[in-house]
Amino acid sequence: MCGIIGVSNHPEAARLAYLGLYALQHRGQESAGIVSVDEAGVARTHRGMGLVSDVFGEGVLDSFEGSTAIGHTRYSTAGSSVLANAQPVLVRFRGGTLALAHNGNLTNAAELRRELVDAGAIFASTMDSEILVHLIARSRRPDPADQIREALARVEGAYSLVLTVNAQLYAIVDPRGFRPLLLGKVGDAPVVASESCALDIVGARTVCELEPGSFVRIDGGRIDYLDPLPPAPPAHCVFELVYFSRPDSLIFGESVDQFRRNLGRQLAREQPAEGCDCVFSVPDSSNAAALGFSDESKIPLEHALIRNHYVGRTFIHPAQAGRDAKVKIKYNPVREVLSGKKVVIVDDSIVRGTTSRGLVEMVRRAGAREVHFRVASAPIVGPCYYGIDTPNRDELIAATHSVEEIKTFLGVDSLGYLSLEGMVQASVREPGRFCHACFSKVYPTSVPLEAAKLRLEAGRERTHKGLV
Repeated sequence: MCGIIGVSNHPEAARLAYLGLYALQHRGQESAGIVSVDEAGVARTHRGMGLVSDVFGEGVLDSFEGSTAIGHTRYSTAGSSVLANAQPVLVRFRGGTLALAHNGNLTNAAELRRELVDAGAIFASTMDSEILVHLIARSRRPDPADQIREALARVEGAYSLVLTVNAQLYAIVDPRGFRPLLLGKVGDAPVVASESCALDIVGARTVCELEPGSFVRIDGGRIDYLDPLPPAPPAHCVFELVYFSRPDSLIFGESVDQFRRNLGRQLAREQPAEGCDCVFSVPDSSNAAALGFSDESKIPLEHALIRNHYVGRTFIHPAQAGRDAKVKIKYNPVREVLSGKKVVIVDDSIVRGTTSRGLVEMVRRAGAREVHFRVASAPIVGPCYYGIDTPNRDELIAATHSVEEIKTFLGVDSLGYLSLEGMVQASVREPGRFCHACFSKVYPTSVPLEAAKLRLEAGRERTHKGLV
């Protein structure tokens, strides 16, 4: 998962991109980068490892020129966490300068990379996004939009893109619309971003959310909606709404906060916890679901786990050792709330179960008499191939264990998951538009392998072990 932003026709385009990346930091913490392009097509870039605040200082921002800019904040799903894989990608080709920022995952990346390498292509990184650059550069079409379109005809999977060809900005969403991308305006300056919260921070009004298959060219202040990509059944990622996106965002045509409250209400109906004294969330992504659960069940809501906000999201930390260490310092219980109580913990999901088990132990040590665990999503039983770094199937606890076995592993008095049907019905729009492959194992595209996810390392596939 990554966050992307693009700005056109603004004298401080790079600074707006920088602010937008701050709002998208929850989507990736491994690296950040910005490319700015002036009216002559001269591009300047700065990329670095770490948080946005680590990568960009005031002096760096002063060095950017131009009224067009794109930005990217990353966590890796294809390609390791090294500077060479930081985005945006910037290259020179016969058409001038090309910069690209990608959110998603290409499911046929390994096949395309082998083909390009066999044809003499030289790769500077191990990320799938660079494949798009090679395909665009190899197109013989005279118009940049046609070059991009020809390249995209070769790829499969998930991609929301912002890219520049010289000073022109393009915003594109794959035909299934796996990842969100919104268009806004600051005065006469168009801005595109992964979530509406990034538009908010730069003072942009939302114009529209780009539909699946959208192909938009922005030249200065002019926005051209080009012919869309060939249609496919929609497959918005439901996990964006369950976990990844910020609750103050509007994506896929609805409020993330309201969706999560609806999850909590339905969870309380399906998996009640009668006789409990209080309910609380695993902050922060579960806050709204816990509110909904409390509202429906009439069990009082408490703040029983305090999160240290100077620790990043454990889900997207690239190394298991780093995740385990962060869990220990990320939360602290409020003993006065928990002591002697029968409590309900609401979390958005369980992946491996190790984080949840540690939290339960922490709550019991704080004096809770009974611990009942409720999950505001269905069991995760399959890996994601479209840009969320879930582990291989054998590392997903719900794929290999029954609910009763997971209950025993967590050490809870009861465990209840929301049903898949209840989860998608939380939407205020048509529930059939979602991709829920990680919960149902029904994949909307062909996938690389049954048993493992692919990484592109040293020109060959490598399996990767993902989340908490």
